[in-house]
Amino acid sequence: MNTTSPTAPDDHLFSVYARAQVEVERGEGVRLYARDGRVFVDLVQGIATNGLGHCHPKLVETVKAQAEKLWHVSNIFRIPDQEALAGKLCDDSFADQVFFTNSGTEAIECALKLARKYHDAKGNPERIDVITFKGAFHGRSYAAVNAGGNESYTKGFGPKLPGFVHLSLDDHDAIKAAAEAPTAAAILVEPVQGEGGARALTEQELRFLRDLCDANGLLLMYDEIQCGVGRTGKIWAYQWSGIEPDVLTTAKALGGGFPIGACLATRDAASGMVPGTHGSTFGGNPFAMAVGLTAYGELSTQASLDHVNEVSGFLRQQLQGLKAAFPDVIEDIRGKGLLVGIKITPNNREVMALARDKGLLIAGGSDNCVRLLPPLNLTIDEAREALGLLEQTFQTARETLLSKEPV
Repeated sequence: MNTTSPTAPDDHLFSVYARAQVEVERGEGVRLYARDGRVFVDLVQGIATNGLGHCHPKLVETVKAQAEKLWHVSNIFRIPDQEALAGKLCDDSFADQVFFTNSGTEAIECALKLARKYHDAKGNPERIDVITFKGAFHGRSYAAVNAGGNESYTKGFGPKLPGFVHLSLDDHDAIKAAAEAPTAAAILVEPVQGEGGARALTEQELRFLRDLCDANGLLLMYDEIQCGVGRTGKIWAYQWSGIEPDVLTTAKALGGGFPIGACLATRDAASGMVPGTHGSTFGGNPFAMAVGLTAYGELSTQASLDHVNEVSGFLRQQLQGLKAAFPDVIEDIRGKGLLVGIKITPNNREVMALARDKGLLIAGGSDNCVRLLPPLNLTIDEAREALGLLEQTFQTARETLLSKEPV
């Protein structure tokens, strides 16, 4: 028995997070309340997860009702709400079938297994290579970090998994050569990168990947874990281009803060996923499905999508104004819809801390970006308030961070 007194309140937790010094207590809409009395405008929202903000009344009502009805059963039984939510996801997308998970990384695991099983079932077990791209983030499981290829996430965890080819999105010759290899199985890509600097792929880039998959018998798999479920102003980010995948993974906003993920696929792509090939204890349980039906039902309406486009248009216009006012601080405005990336000159972590001091919570990202990931029901007035705090943050960054003498 360990009798040593803890040196800090979180001493018994793994030290894997560089946590902000905010002890959260409750949330309401766009606002997050700390135990010490501070109130924040939260444009992180669980990293693009709370699509309806904190404690949306309809989600709270659903949770209370389902808590008194049924929490969990095994997937050996039919779960009516699972069938209902799968039907809605398929009606609103390219897909024919859905597998429910507890998270985005589990949805990615399902997609990776599906791609290899697809080729194995067709008599081509050698086709295992999944082509992925620099700057990608696909989750934290062993396979997902190997799919992403980020050295900081794979270092120290032993040998890298075989079967992943990491390339630059801009190197079309290398992508073409990899797709034509006899071991190629699939291409996995985020239509709008999240952690990777909020890069939105163009219609031409997605068409290039689709054509390569069609020509070489590969599956095209979209990771819409962060950019899906209305965040870009359409239910799915790929719908802006109309270039459909064979497989799509989603999570985050799908549960409005409740742990839900899903892997969507065409019937042909999922043809190898027969009884016994995959499963989940908690995935698609009645509790999760009840919440998912409510969250998705709210976020997938045309009114909600129109609102995202209106607010994101306002935000982008105002951010361009801030870029003009702070050219020494802001280098670029990126992203799509309410997945907004701002590439900045000062260190992004220091700017995030300055924003927090002003009462604004923003997320980080690769390529020295900060991200704005508000609830999708953010109002214009709330956006205006957040922009005011962001302007104060950039002014302080100019006065403090940019004035530092180089060492």
